[in-house]
Amino acid sequence: MNRLPCLDESGVLHFSSRSVTVSPTQTELLELLVPNFREVVPREALRYRLGQVNGSRTRNALDLHMMRTRERIQPLGLSIRTVWGRGYVLESQADLV
Repeated sequence: MNRLPCLDESGVLHFSSRSVTVSPTQTELLELLVPNFREVVPREALRYRLGQVNGSRTRNALDLHMMRTRERIQPLGLSIRTVWGRGYVLESQADLV
């Protein structure tokens, strides 16, 4: 059982004994969140990465992609928590209990 999430090069996120395919944009964002599991990833770093992928660095674009990523990874038992004024944290839903 994977205790840490793992994102492979084909865009599949693995956690625990489950996996889910994520979009190319979600992959780009998760490439920053996964190696920093349980740590804050600055909003600006995510906005910069998003701009490299689809050319949009707006706050609304990031919020939309984070919402979609949250929905996509929820079945794995993962969540993305907003740390207001700082950024986002990828964590296990079990950590929240």
